[in-house]
Amino acid sequence: MKRREFIAFLGGGAAAWPIAARAQQAMPVIGLLNSASPSTFADRLLAFHQGLKETGHVEGDNVTIIYRWAEGQIDRLPAMAGELVRRQVAVIAALGGAATSAAKAATSTIPIVFNVDDDPVKLGLVTNLARPSGNLTGTNFLSAELTAKRLELLRALVPTATRMAVLVNLTDPTGKSTVRDVAAAAPAMGLQIRVFDASTSRDIDAAFTNFVGERHDALFVGGDPFFTSRRAQLVNLTLQHAIPATFGTREFTEAGGLMSYGANIADAWRQVGFYAGQILKGEKPSDLPVVQPTKFDFVINLKTAKALGITVPPTLLATADVVIE
Repeated sequence: MKRREFIAFLGGGAAAWPIAARAQQAMPVIGLLNSASPSTFADRLLAFHQGLKETGHVEGDNVTIIYRWAEGQIDRLPAMAGELVRRQVAVIAALGGAATSAAKAATSTIPIVFNVDDDPVKLGLVTNLARPSGNLTGTNFLSAELTAKRLELLRALVPTATRMAVLVNLTDPTGKSTVRDVAAAAPAMGLQIRVFDASTSRDIDAAFTNFVGERHDALFVGGDPFFTSRRAQLVNLTLQHAIPATFGTREFTEAGGLMSYGANIADAWRQVGFYAGQILKGEKPSDLPVVQPTKFDFVINLKTAKALGITVPPTLLATADVVIE
């Protein structure tokens, strides 16, 4: 670099450094809280960033994101939420029931955008879906309706099933609501249910040992970030023990699971990102209605069905959004 150019650099660039530093310091901060790990939800994170981008926010350019992943240890969430509050983030993106509960307990003033499976009114997160009160808003997945539909589809795929094992994680609020919803829907379909609780990989192995020993006809796996992070283990065990199982998201069927039915989770994460961006632009959570899904994915893994000796009725194949062969 020539001396004249170097002096110009010092005069222009060096003068800009304090400005750049001040701009970085003034950059709004989002705290993202989740009970799983980033590797589990790479596609969902892309959707979250897409939602932010739709409001004109790009990480590193005009917004900073502090990520707090509990790596499957839900008991870490309260401390993580407290840390985000102490760092005075502008908004908390709480993705999952346990993360939302931790964030809500940590602050009543910082805006929280949630993503939960159960009814936010029943959970006490908001008083009204159209006009949420307080500092929370977000998305939810119509848990009770989805549970009944998942049972109905599994019953159609395995019509002889009468004894259903239900796998949930009771350390997450979603687990309790899943038990409630399955218990309400199962009797009308002639299904007897037995609930198994699992919050560690070892618990999952033990639950499958019991499934086999008690000779259950099918398995209902609750929607939970921990289960999503262990989807390879869960799918492999269903194949190893030849247990027909229904899952809540297509990530499981893409990993080899038999069938899944549920809302488009990536789109829900996009919506959380969009709402977080809207709040950064001055919107209040109370003015942003809780969003409910309009699109649901029914996915059948035909290869897995054949491996389990299950013949998928043509009428069921015709209603599937995706058939994996």
